[in-house]
Amino acid sequence: MTHKPLELLPGTLDTLILRSLQRGPLHGYAIMQALRDRSDEILQVGESSLYPALQRLLLNGWVKAEWGASENNRRARYYTLTAPGRKQLASERADLERMMAAIRQVLETA
Repeated sequence: MTHKPLELLPGTLDTLILRSLQRGPLHGYAIMQALRDRSDEILQVGESSLYPALQRLLLNGWVKAEWGASENNRRARYYTLTAPGRKQLASERADLERMMAAIRQVLETA
């Protein structure tokens, strides 16, 4: 079954990027691909949203970046989760879980 892509709720992209980097360093395209694949193609993040978010995460110190070679031997910037980024992810994830629980509660209440 094919699902229609949905727009992300404001503030969730940073959390999703941090979560994607929890497994290890990734370049931008791999982050977009991971989000799409892990969501059954419902979350499709474009470059115009991803790269400003990555820049914001870099400026906050939640990720660091290094240049390296991609799978197809092209130059790519790899992003890695930092210790402050792990703390931020835990905080944002807890807040998001609370929000989703509240939304479920409203939707399921008669």
